[in-house]
Amino acid sequence: MSHQNPSAAPLHTPGRAAGTLRAVLGSAAGRNIGLVIALILLIIVGTVTSGDRFTNVNNILTIVRLASVTGVLAIGMTFVIIGGGIDLSVGSVLGLASVVATLAAVQLASESFWPLMIIVALAVGLAAGVINGIIIAYGNVVAFMATLAMLIAARGFAEILSNRTTQTVRVRGFLEFSDGSFLGIPTLVWIFILVSAAGWILLNRTTFGRRTVAIGGNREATRLAGINVKRHIVYLYALGGLTAGIAGVMLTGRTTSGTSTHGTLYELDAIAAVVVGGTLLAGGRGTIVGTVLGILIFNVLTNIFTQNNLNTSVQAITKGAIIVIAVLIQQRFAARGVRET
Repeated sequence: MSHQNPSAAPLHTPGRAAGTLRAVLGSAAGRNIGLVIALILLIIVGTVTSGDRFTNVNNILTIVRLASVTGVLAIGMTFVIIGGGIDLSVGSVLGLASVVATLAAVQLASESFWPLMIIVALAVGLAAGVINGIIIAYGNVVAFMATLAMLIAARGFAEILSNRTTQTVRVRGFLEFSDGSFLGIPTLVWIFILVSAAGWILLNRTTFGRRTVAIGGNREATRLAGINVKRHIVYLYALGGLTAGIAGVMLTGRTTSGTSTHGTLYELDAIAAVVVGGTLLAGGRGTIVGTVLGILIFNVLTNIFTQNNLNTSVQAITKGAIIVIAVLIQQRFAARGVRET
């Protein structure tokens, strides 16, 4: 006759299973799985509503190509937001970088060395980011206000330099590079892939990434641990400015022109993608994979609306609803994390 211990609990209980499921869904991998499912559902919707127009290779490459510019912006924005900041100026810095890179004097000098246009654009973006970082870290100005000022100033400076006219790119080497492809994939998409891969490595496999997460989670504790928080904040905004410069090169190549209107409201698209991708607006948590998925979700959604000739106003409302839902989910998981601690 067997004897059972009445006090012994079963190995698997509904409560424990539910807790495990919540833990998985609340993890970075779980959130990314949710984003992948959302992206797949959108692809199914696009396939059902548009058929071959949506699923053909050219349309897919168009989606990724259009996503590449804001995607590069969003990679830099991910680091800034994880570090507890915000950068409203990246769209204007993109426009300024495109204008400076396409000035007649720069193009003339680039005829025999076209990478000069790229170097100039990156330098402009990096300089703007460093200025933002210094003002925020050492001037103790709120990031929202400092980058808002840069947004206005960079756009105004771009208008002065271009005299509010479009600068046409005439450097053949640059145009061939921008319009080229490798293994059937456009150059702009390769740039997005490389920047995303570099961002993933920087965030997940380096001390810089760990310090970024620590600063966003608890800035004072990180300072007391001996990390130079102010200097790191400058690095974060410099990185954001650098990606804005890269995006400026990409948009200049795609449109074959530089203008002060380039990048208008792109900062909002980048922030939206970062938030939908699971990065906490309060800082301290985020993933590059989530940001990439967020960018793709928004661009697939835009393509579906375009393919079906749907109203752009409805499209804007839908995007707004997605952002609100993402923030509400963030708040729910954040509140649960506080209760569990």
